[in-house]
Amino acid sequence: MSSVSGKAIDTKILRRIYQYLQPYKKVFWMSVGLTVLLAIVAPIRPYLIQYTIDNFILADNANGLFTMVMIMFGLLAFQTIIQYYHTVLTNWLGQSAILDLRKLVFSHLLSLRLKYFDNTPIGTLVTRAVSDLETIADVFSEGLIVIIGDILQIVVIVGVMMYIDWRLTLISLATIPFLLIATYIFKERTKKAFQDVRIEVAKLNTFLQEHISGMRIIQLFVREKAEMEKFKNINRRHRIAHIKSVWYYSIFFPVVELMSATSIGLLVWYGSKEVLDGSLSLGVIVSFIMYINMLFRPIRELADKFNTLQMGMVSSERIFSVLDTQEQTPNHGTITDVPVQGKITFDKVRFAYTEDHYVLKNISFELQAGKTLAIVGATGAGKSSIINLLNRFYEINEGEIRVDDVDIKKYELSFLRSKIATVLQDVFLFSDTIAENIRLKNTDISIDKIIEAAKEVGAHDFIMNLPGGYDYNVMERGATLSVGQAQLISFIRALVFNPSILVLDEATSSVDTESELLIQSAIQKLMQGRTSIVIAHRLSTIQNADQIMVLDHGEIVEMGTHQELLHLNGAYKRLYELQYQN
Repeated sequence: MSSVSGKAIDTKILRRIYQYLQPYKKVFWMSVGLTVLLAIVAPIRPYLIQYTIDNFILADNANGLFTMVMIMFGLLAFQTIIQYYHTVLTNWLGQSAILDLRKLVFSHLLSLRLKYFDNTPIGTLVTRAVSDLETIADVFSEGLIVIIGDILQIVVIVGVMMYIDWRLTLISLATIPFLLIATYIFKERTKKAFQDVRIEVAKLNTFLQEHISGMRIIQLFVREKAEMEKFKNINRRHRIAHIKSVWYYSIFFPVVELMSATSIGLLVWYGSKEVLDGSLSLGVIVSFIMYINMLFRPIRELADKFNTLQMGMVSSERIFSVLDTQEQTPNHGTITDVPVQGKITFDKVRFAYTEDHYVLKNISFELQAGKTLAIVGATGAGKSSIINLLNRFYEINEGEIRVDDVDIKKYELSFLRSKIATVLQDVFLFSDTIAENIRLKNTDISIDKIIEAAKEVGAHDFIMNLPGGYDYNVMERGATLSVGQAQLISFIRALVFNPSILVLDEATSSVDTESELLIQSAIQKLMQGRTSIVIAHRLSTIQNADQIMVLDHGEIVEMGTHQELLHLNGAYKRLYELQYQN
């Protein structure tokens, strides 16, 4: 988590934030108008009280007093209504802008290629999309507009005070220079404290997210006490950071109250002599006391609001850095809505996840449409990389990949991927119903189609035995299903999308023997008429493949049918004998 070091007011960032207010310009200017109105209305009440004391209370005019009280009640009601709409509009404005911005951020994240997520912690992105965006909302509800209002109110109040009695005003404001110094020191100290708080909050969030996700490993290896100690240390640092910020507040607010009391004391000391001399009215003294209280409140809050604004600026920088990230897979292809037979060609393909560390080296093969290619090899040989490149999750360094003799870069990206269905070893299920985890919100896939596919896979009976059947909620990551059941769900998901190319990446490795036997016949049916790529450690599942490719350190070392490879007495036969030696 980067530290906070931005400017309190960065006009460049503010202009960019304002772009997201364009759909709500009317509400924005209404909020500004109400801010100005509040600043103008606020000093009227003390002036009315001054006028009432001098002209009606001291003159013993009950009727006039009643009239002025009613006027002040009306003014108070009017001010309350303005304050209500000001609060509602500024908060609504902030949340509306954040709603649009959050959708934009998530949409942008969806467009980024996997390489970006390989290098960026998920906890950081969650913080950007949630916490940082909420901080930007505070720029509207507690930041810039409110700061402008407070400054304007201070200017108006000082102006009114100067108009009434400039000498009394100077006496009353004698402590302001000291208050401004104290405010500046407080702002700088709390800024650093807030930096520490945000850094510790980020660490706390990252720790919790990681350890809750990995709770099974923690419990399997009996690491509860050790991880609890780590959590206590992070929590302790978080508490210390918070206490430091509270400590600054505990000093600053009493200092403000002391300055305010001193100003009132000076006012009473000087003003009382003027009242006794008859050169100043009692009403002026009372109104000035109210003006001082009204003056010190926004000054006291300005430092806090400037920190809020600064946090918003920094959060905006972080959000915009994500939005400005250009890590999308180039999508310049124009081919869509054409029949895809499924012929796959890799022509001298070289690929590296990191520079000069090639995981695939001069990979060349051709798989005819409707045929099956099995890929075997040790962990890290490059098997899954072939699948990633076919889906264009990563871009190749050299060579060419073609589908139906057309470079895959010429296909529109979403069209290309819609023709490839992949069943992975590590199944990811969303916290939703079984039906929605299969159709993935695709309204073109009916429940009848889902049921038909489930019966073909042999999963219909176990689904119907669950409470609610296809409406059963599998919870986060499919926690309420067994590994084998979750794998079957992912297999149905691939079936219903009716792909031209089927990819099974260790698709049966986590399935028990009974479940594996259950889906083998369905796999054979699914492969008929489709180009299939099967990655498997269990050689028993790939013996009928049309071609078997043996990879070793990113290179093809053998290729042929099961019987042909056995007769070679090479790497494939060694793998085969290793699995069946018992």
